Parts: sequence; structure tokens; C-alpha cells
Amino acid sequence: MEGRYEFVAPCHFGLEVVSKREISDLGYEIVRVEDGKVTFTGDVEALVRANIFLRTTQRILWKVAEFRAVTFEELFQGIKNIPWEEYLPKDARFWVTKATSVKSALFSTSDIQSIAKKAMVERMKEHYHISWFAESGQEYPVRISIYKDMVTVGLDTSGESLHKRGYRKMVSKAPIEETLAAALIKLTPWNKDRILVDPFCGSGTLMIEAAMKAMNMAPGLRRRFTAEHYAFLPAAVWKEQREKALSEIRRGVEFQGVGFDIDPAAVALAAANAKLAGVEKHCRFFTADVKDFSPAPGAMVFTNPPYGERLGDLAAAAELERMLGRRLEENPVRSAYIITADADFEQHFGKKAKRRRKLYNGMIPCQVYMYF
Repeated sequence: MEGRYEFVAPCHFGLEVVSKREISDLGYEIVRVEDGKVTFTGDVEALVRANIFLRTTQRILWKVAEFRAVTFEELFQGIKNIPWEEYLPKDARFWVTKATSVKSALFSTSDIQSIAKKAMVERMKEHYHISWFAESGQEYPVRISIYKDMVTVGLDTSGESLHKRGYRKMVSKAPIEETLAAALIKLTPWNKDRILVDPFCGSGTLMIEAAMKAMNMAPGLRRRFTAEHYAFLPAAVWKEQREKALSEIRRGVEFQGVGFDIDPAAVALAAANAKLAGVEKHCRFFTADVKDFSPAPGAMVFTNPPYGERLGDLAAAAELERMLGRRLEENPVRSAYIITADADFEQHFGKKAKRRRKLYNGMIPCQVYMYF
């Protein structure tokens, strides 16, 4: 398929500007930025590159339609008017994986999904001249979002969320998502020559994402995407972009990320994940208690302290934050970036942040506390 198309890149709330900048850096034109998503234009290659190279977005949707609907009949007709036969073969397995509605007359997401599926089937019946679809072929998942009665329909080209890079086979409790970790790093003035340290490394995500960025390793290089089997997308484009990503890896970079955790099992898991990611030469993990944390003066600290689900005991979490504050008071570093859902973090840490940024880790409201 030749031409230019619109793509929608959902991202973490509060980090839209980071995703916008990343998409622009890939060379694509931004159409608009809204809460939790960035829309951009590009050709078929843009779709492939976005899936393989973007670090901070959750998935890439091919926008196939946008229309206004305040009744279910308008929704049905709007979906039916989409030329689904251009995207879906006769044996396609197609369904609406997710529907969202905000400030709109149509608010029942289950009804939106059901009616959209019926409309798709009716369109396919008319084109393929059959009354029943076995849906025995490849998957073509669809997502629908309605905001102020404007319906956006997108074909999901990623499949599994883009935070699933393929290197994290197992995780510690309530881990930070890979896309959020990558965005946190992009929020800072860090560069590959600075040592990064994480005193609560868990499964090692922050250090691994930093190492991948330092090596210029594309995050989607080790995984597959739903759109790879789309009949209308040439397989050669995927092969070409993967080869390009491989050729751009900086294997000789001297970056070092160091992670600590009191749990030996977490340390072993972090090391295993780093090896799966191909960054084990640039990440070291050690078993250690935060009370013994003594980072070098030039280091930058990136961390997600245990809180809530990861610890269970709020009093214990507060004590860890107090201990971290004392250790950084006694061992000043270049800067520290701490992401947590604890609204009383500054009080426990013992110092107000120079800057704060609100965002979400999944559905959990968090803040990044920045100390320079």
C-alpha cells in the first residue's frame, strides 16, 4: 500500500511530550497530541519503524476511520462504511479488543464492541458474498476510542503492548513498565557517559532500558508484531528495518548501569533479564541493603522504591524512603530521579524536589521527584 496514513501511538498519561519528541526524531509529522496519545503521519515504512524503534509508546494503531456518532445506528453505519475488505482477508480473525468512551453519548463499551463487530461482519458479507466467517486465519485486532462523540477506529499493528520487549521473561512484584522506564530516562539530561545507579533495582528494568538506549538498540528488535502477517504489508519492509536496527547498534559504548536490591532472587532475575536483552556487559547487579548505599559523586540515581504492592507495609516503605534520603545526603550525587506513588515521599525523604512531574504507571498515579 502506497501513500501517507495516520497512525495513533497511545502512551502513558503525562508523557505525551516525550512520545511526541521521539516520533518527531524518527522523522514523522505530528498531527496532534492528546491525553494519552500522539497522532502522526507517515507511509507503510513509518508503521514498521514506529513498532521497532519507539521506546515510550504502548502500541501503534493504523487509523482507518474517524467520524461522529451519538447513536448506535450512527456507530454501526460509520463502522460499516470503512472498506474493511482492503485490510481483512476472507479468513481473518477480527474483533474489537478494546473500546473506550469519554464525555460521549455512547458510553457502554461492551455495546460499542458488539455493534462494531456486527457492522464489520455486514461489510465483509457484502464484499465476500458469504454469510458466515470461520475466522480461522490471522488476527486483525481493532481498537475503538470515542471522545466527545468523535469515534476513532484503529487497526492494532502491535499486538502485545510495546512495553513487552521480549527480554523480561519474569518480573519482580509490581515492576515499572519498560516504556515508562524509557520515558523516565528521556525526561532527564542523562547521556551514555554517565554512570547510572538504582538502589532498588527489582528486575533491572531501569538499568536495562538505559543500557539499550546507550547502545542505540531498538526496543522492538527481539519481538514480533501482529502486523507482520497483514497481507497488505510487504514482508520486505520488516526485514529491511530489522537489518537497519541491527546495523545501528553501538556495541563499543562504555556505559555502565549498576543496580542493587536486598533480594538475591531479584538480583539474579535482573542479571538474567540483562543477558536476554543483550546488555549484560553494561549492567551489573548486586545484593545490598539501601542502608549501605554509597554511590559515586558523579553518578545519576534512577529508582522506583518499593511501595504498596511491592512491599505491602506502608510504614516499611516510608522507612526505606527515609533511609534513601539519608544515604544521598551523606553521599551527594549529580542528580536523582525517583518515581513513586507515595504522595508523602518528600516528607519521608527529607527534602523537597527541585522539580516534580505527574504521570501514571499503568493505572497508578505517580510522580517523578527530581533532585539536582
